[in-house]
Amino acid sequence: MTIVAITATDGMLPFELALACEVFAHDPTGQAHPWYDVVVCGPGPVRIGRFLLEPDDGLDRLARADTVIIPAVRDIDADISPDLLDAVGAAHQAGARMVALCTGAFVLAAAGVLDGLRAATHWAHTAALAARYPRVRVDPDVLYVDNGTVLASAGKAAAIDLCLHLIRRDHGSTVANAVARRLVVPPHRAGGQAQYVTTPVPARDDHPLATLFPWVLARLDRPLTVEDLARQAKMSSRNLARHFRSATGTTPLLWLSTQRIRRAQELLESTSDSIDVIAEAAGMGTATTLRRHFHRTVGVPPDAYRRTFRATGPAGN
Repeated sequence: MTIVAITATDGMLPFELALACEVFAHDPTGQAHPWYDVVVCGPGPVRIGRFLLEPDDGLDRLARADTVIIPAVRDIDADISPDLLDAVGAAHQAGARMVALCTGAFVLAAAGVLDGLRAATHWAHTAALAARYPRVRVDPDVLYVDNGTVLASAGKAAAIDLCLHLIRRDHGSTVANAVARRLVVPPHRAGGQAQYVTTPVPARDDHPLATLFPWVLARLDRPLTVEDLARQAKMSSRNLARHFRSATGTTPLLWLSTQRIRRAQELLESTSDSIDVIAEAAGMGTATTLRRHFHRTVGVPPDAYRRTFRATGPAGN
């Protein structure tokens, strides 16, 4: 089993702690192996918001975890437990993947884990994080950052995005999308999207884009343009861009490109189709175009991505 250790100390917020437990609790497909063994680690009974929590193990367990998650802290000006900092530092030195959710970034920064790295936190606290820890490269706008073995998210919903990103990295898009469906949340919001999103997804059936998103997803194999999307939404291209920015934090073209890459990932994981066939099904046109955009977005070529998930992901089971 892959051990995910979630820290629990006095003053942490219950939302991020609970969502990390829920996201990594079980594999909804029953196919991703090994899945995660979630362990909540703390110094003893702790007060988490209105709740009294009994951790599964002590903070020393962090050093034996594969992934360590630090939930948000309520008061960024409060002293951080030296025992927590020592345990976080030991886990980092032992090679664990370190993940901060929201203001949990202050814990990673205080432990020196974020020195020289990009970091995200809730937009209301980015200035404080940058001022207090000048060696940390704080990005004030993004949903989350991925430095490879050290990751950090903005607040609340962005913490879910980062947790799903981790599952996507470990087990592929098919499994991550299944987890998202179980949680009834969007399957993917890119880390580089802006934090300042009025409505992350259309919240009502009468939202101007409520019917457009499923219409597009059902036609990713077609050469869609912004004008096509605007025509389907019955609005001007400028009005479409405004609604898209409000609803997704990005532009129609960037959103469409992201959905095409995700479709290609799913097909690479779940089929034996050639790269040419997948490029056409994902609306990329040619294998050359798919390879260029895929490598730029995912970080590896489509062939390497397929080999990885055929060997370790759901497609290989």
